[in-house]
Order: sequence, then C-alpha cells, then structure tokens
Amino acid sequence: MPADAPAAPADRDPHVLRRTEGRAGLLTLDRPRAINALTHPMVRALDAALADWADDPAVATVVLRGAGERGLCAGGDIRAIHDDARAGGTATAAFWRDEYRLNARIARYPKPYVALMDGIVMGGGVGVSAHGSVRVVTERSRIAMPETGIGFVPDVGGTWLLGRAPGELGTHLALTGAQIGAADALLTGLADHHVPAAALDALTADLTRLPVEEALARHTTAPAPGVLAERREWIDACYAAPTVEEIVDRLLDSGVPAAKETADTLLTRSPTALKATLAVLRAVRAVDSLEAALDLEYRASCAALTGHDLVEGIRAQVVDKDRNPRWSPATLAEVTDADVARHLAPAPGGDLGLAGA
Repeated sequence: MPADAPAAPADRDPHVLRRTEGRAGLLTLDRPRAINALTHPMVRALDAALADWADDPAVATVVLRGAGERGLCAGGDIRAIHDDARAGGTATAAFWRDEYRLNARIARYPKPYVALMDGIVMGGGVGVSAHGSVRVVTERSRIAMPETGIGFVPDVGGTWLLGRAPGELGTHLALTGAQIGAADALLTGLADHHVPAAALDALTADLTRLPVEEALARHTTAPAPGVLAERREWIDACYAAPTVEEIVDRLLDSGVPAAKETADTLLTRSPTALKATLAVLRAVRAVDSLEAALDLEYRASCAALTGHDLVEGIRAQVVDKDRNPRWSPATLAEVTDADVARHLAPAPGGDLGLAGA
C-alpha cells in the first residue's frame, strides 16, 4: 500500500462485504476458505453496519449471506482462541464481549434481518443468524452448536435458543453438538422458512425491491423430513434426567439403538463441558431475556478459557487433528460440583452486564 494511501475505516473489514441495493442492506461474510469463520474485526464490522442502517430510511431490510458454497459461517476463529488461551491473553474475552453484544443487537434489530443459513452454520454462525427475525434454511443447511466436542459450552445465545426448543430437543443438541438439517431447524425454532439453495440469489434480488413477506412467498417450499420428530419420545424421556450421568444411563437403558449411539457420542465429549453445559442451559431457562442468557454464557466462556479442556479440545480437532482429546478430568464422575460452579461464577475480568444495560 502506498504510504499516502488512506487507512481503512476502523469499523470496516475486508472479510465483510457491505453494500446497499434497492431497499436492502446486503452483508456478505467473505472468508470462504475458512467457511467464513468470524474474526474480531469482522464482528466489529457487522455491528457497525447494523448501527449505521438501523436509522437509515433507505434501508428497509438487512440480508446476511456467506461467500462460497460451503456455508454461511463455521463459527469463531477457534485457532486464534487456542493460541490466546495458551498465552493467557485477553483477546478472546474482548472478542466475546463484542460478539455477544452483536448477537443481542441482531435479536433487537428494528428492521427485518434476513439470515440465509445455507450450508454449514455452527457456533458463532448461529449467533449471527438464528437471532434474526427471518431465518432461512436450505436443503444444504447443517446447523450445530458443537462446543462440547472442543471442551467448551454453547455460547452466542445458543443456550437461550436451545433452551426454548420443544421438550428436551435443545438439551440433546447442546450436549451432543449434533448437526441438524432444515426440517429439524424449523422444528426446534432455529429457523423460520425453507428455500431451495438454487433460489437464494433470486430471493436476495427480490428482497432488494419487495417487502420480506412478499419476497419469501415467491420462494418458500417444504423441506425434506428431519429425524428429531420421530426421536422426540426417547429424547424427552432421557434428557429430563437431573444429571449428565443419569442422562447417559437412561440413553443406554432405553433399548433404542439411536439412543445408545447418542450415549456413546456423549462419552467422547469433554466431561467438564457436558456438566457445565447442562448447568448453564438449565440456568438460562430461568432468565427472561437473551441478554441475561448471554451474561451467563460469558461467565461460562471465560471459565472455559482458563481451564484445561478448551485448549486441548481445539488442539485435537483443529491444530494437531488427531481427534483424540485428553480431557481432564477424564470422566463424568471426576468432575466436581466446584468445577461446574466455576462456570456460573462472575468472570474474573468483570461480567458482560448486558442484562443490566
């Protein structure tokens, strides 16, 4: 860059494409090689765009898309989280503070916020989409909160969303990190409409000139059947148990092959993360706002950041890719009440404080 070239605005990022067309503000996450994983500058750029457009009379609708064919967003940049946690840094906590504030802004946005949840939508990708007022899935959607597999707790308001799914479906998804498709996203309340992937460009074009309801009516179709509805009986019965250990026992004793497979999956996840997730999920069911849920999740996230399993889980899944995490404690029985309580205690650097604000 020439020495006299103007600096990029602090609220812009090259990985967030921002433009207006017709009556719509269009946002595109543009890190396709990383499945549009979120960085801190991307979060700030998204937040700035939404702040600018909230009172702009020329923007009637906001549309969020992901570049490339693989997905809207695979989550946060967990390799950066790994490196920061190992170094004992503060960058990740600062990232979460801004990310969770963005999630809350999306949920309270005064204009239709249309998230096109095509392909992979996981972790932080759920945070920038599923809190929107109009959530569109396709036959390619693969949605998940897979945090327990890396020694973490569902965040970005994930416990708020999953805690309000029918029965215990959200508990199942939070603990296992299982991926769901379009029909199950609609069933669990993570999405509102199904549109074929091939129609997303046409839908976007219509959103630039038509009211949201009219644009959607041109393209919405019924999704292929999901799997959760037919599994609801054993999911509700097993996940209603008071502890993770009893959930596993009920799954193993149910006589249902899919339930036994689920128990086997749970036993590969971080024992600490499983118990902390169940505690946070049930605590969030008692609060009355997304902001209060994000405050609790921030506590849990900061606790995980200074624990063993998050760094180890990311190492095993993303850094060394040996898929063999060495959790500590290694079993559910070894995770103490104090280990769980730490995830609900005030964050060492100060709480998020969204609910109070």
